[in-house]
Amino acid sequence: MTKRSKRDNPLLAAGLVGVLGVDVAVCIALGYWGGSLAGDYFGGSKGWTLGGLFVGLAAGILSAVLLVKKVMEDADG
Repeated sequence: MTKRSKRDNPLLAAGLVGVLGVDVAVCIALGYWGGSLAGDYFGGSKGWTLGGLFVGLAAGILSAVLLVKKVMEDADG
């Protein structure tokens, strides 16, 4: 009988997909919130909110890539 690796676990894959979605959504929400606060503080421009959204999206994507990389390294070992 062959030994199954951790990568073959469907619950691990489902959990990873769920965590990735929540992670990116939280980063975008925090970016929006931070951009809104900065916009209120620096003169009420909507550009701050849009910039916060983009920064949050970039942070969410980076966080998701690092999380997938960490999970894949753990699954190998």
